[in-house]
Amino acid sequence: MIIGDYIARRVQLDPDKIALVDTVNGNREISYRQWAAAINQTANWLLSLGVVKGDRVAVLAMNCQAYLDVWLACGRVGAILQNLNWRLTGPELYQLLLDAEPTVLIYGPDFIAQLPHLRSAPSVRHWVALADPAAPTDTLLAERDRFAAAPPPLVSLAWDDPWVICYTGGTTGLPKGALLTHRAMLFNAFNTITGWGLTPDDTAILNAPLFHTGGLNVFTFPLIMIGGCSILCRTFEVDQVYDWLESGRVTHFFGVPTMFTLLQQHPRWAAADFSALKLIISGGAPCPLPIFEAFWARGVDFKTGYGLTEAGPNTFWLPPADVRRKPGYVGFPLPFVAVKIIRPDGIECGLDEPGELIISGPHVCAGYWRDEEATAAAIHPTPSDPTGSRWLHTGDLAIRDHEGYIKIIDRLKDMIISGGENIYPAEIESVLHAHPAVAEAAVIGQPDPKWGEVGEAIVVLKPGHTATADDLLTFCAARLARYKLPRTIRFVDQLPKTGANKIDKKLLKGGIV
Repeated sequence: MIIGDYIARRVQLDPDKIALVDTVNGNREISYRQWAAAINQTANWLLSLGVVKGDRVAVLAMNCQAYLDVWLACGRVGAILQNLNWRLTGPELYQLLLDAEPTVLIYGPDFIAQLPHLRSAPSVRHWVALADPAAPTDTLLAERDRFAAAPPPLVSLAWDDPWVICYTGGTTGLPKGALLTHRAMLFNAFNTITGWGLTPDDTAILNAPLFHTGGLNVFTFPLIMIGGCSILCRTFEVDQVYDWLESGRVTHFFGVPTMFTLLQQHPRWAAADFSALKLIISGGAPCPLPIFEAFWARGVDFKTGYGLTEAGPNTFWLPPADVRRKPGYVGFPLPFVAVKIIRPDGIECGLDEPGELIISGPHVCAGYWRDEEATAAAIHPTPSDPTGSRWLHTGDLAIRDHEGYIKIIDRLKDMIISGGENIYPAEIESVLHAHPAVAEAAVIGQPDPKWGEVGEAIVVLKPGHTATADDLLTFCAARLARYKLPRTIRFVDQLPKTGANKIDKKLLKGGIV
C-alpha cells in the first residue's frame, strides 16, 4: 500500500486535467501533471534540508500554491505539517513553535513583523521565505526549483502516521493540536466523495484559510482524490466569490455563517446567478435560519453541515429532498461514521432529547499532540457501547428526531443555564438575525446573582438601519419563551472573528468587545 503519494495516482489517471486555478497568480491553470512536478520538487528540497519522517514543517502564510505544495510534499516524505494560524500574535505563535518543535518554518511576506518573536525558537534550523527574505541567512522557497521533478524515494508510511497538526480554536490557554493522520484525512475524503457525491467534474472555491481543517478537508483533499478542481484564493473576498459564481464554473462552495451574511448584504446579491451550483453548505458554527431562507428564496438548496477539527470535518449529509423540510438539520452520518447522542452518564438519549454528540470512525484524529490528558478526556469508550470503541466527545449538543435526522443545537459550553432552564444561544441568534435591522448577533451567558446566568445579546446593525434594545426585545418576545429572552442587548460596530471567520465568543465573554 502506497500512502502519501496521492497526486501521482491522479497523474496516472488524468494527467492534463486542471487541478488548480491559482487566483493569487492571475488565474493560472495548473494540471495534475504540473502540480505533481511542483510537489516532487518541494519534497526533494525538504529532504535536502534534512527533513525526515516525523519532522514538523511549519507554515505561516496566506493561501497560495506553495502552501498546498508543502502540505502534499510533507505527506510524501512522512513529515508533519504544522499550519500556523496567522491571526495569532507573535508570542502566541512562539508558544506553538515550542509545542510542535518544527525544524523548518516557511513564512509569507505578510508576516515578517511576527518573525522577531519567533527567531529564538530552538528547534527551527531553516527559515524559509516565500518572497523577500527577512534576514540574509534565510533562504527562499524558490530554491526548490533546482531540484528534480521526479518522485523522491518512497518512505515507509502507515495509515496512522500523522500528516498535519491542526490546532483547534482553543477556549483557554494554548490551542490543542489535533493529530490528523493519513487514515483520518483519507477517510474524510472517502466519506465526502461517496456521501456527498463528488465527481471529477466538480470545482470548488478554496478561500477558507489553509491553517483550518475547512481549507484542507472540506473539499480540497476530496477533490484531489476524485480528480476535481479547486479555485485557490488568497482569502475570502465577497466580490471575488461573486465573480467566480458568475463564471458558471463553480459547482461547490463552503463557508461559515459570517461569509454568507456578507454575501447576502452585498449589492451583487440580488442579481447573482447561482444556477451552476450543485452544493452550497455552511459549517463551523450554527447558521441562523434567515440565511437559509434568503438562499431558498433564490432557488438555492442551501444546507448546513457539521464537523470539527478532530473529526473530518465532514461527518453528516442531509439528502436534497429534505433541505427545506428539515431546516437546520445535518441529516445522517456519512458512510464510515458512527454517532451517538448521550446524557452526562454516557447513556444514549431518547428521541428529541438534547445530549452531547459523540463520534467514532476512521476519520477521527489520533488525539492531541503531546497532550495525553486532553486526548484521554476527549476520546475514550462510552458505557453505551459494549465494544470498547473509542468515541470523540465533541462538546456539542444535538438531538435525533423520530425519523433519525440529527440536528446540532449549540456548543455545550455556550449553553446558558438560567434558573434551572437550558437556553441555547443559537436559537436566540437565529431570531435576532430575522430582524430587518440586524446584520449580526451573538448571545453569551453572563453571571447573575438571582438566576445564575442570564443571556446578553451583542448586536451589529445594518448600515442605515436603526433599532433600540426595546425594539429587539419586543421582536424576540413574539417568537421566544420569556425565559429565553436576553436580559441585556449591547450594540457594537463589529463582532470579533476567528481566523476562520467565525464569531469569537471567547473574546466576547472576556469583555474584549
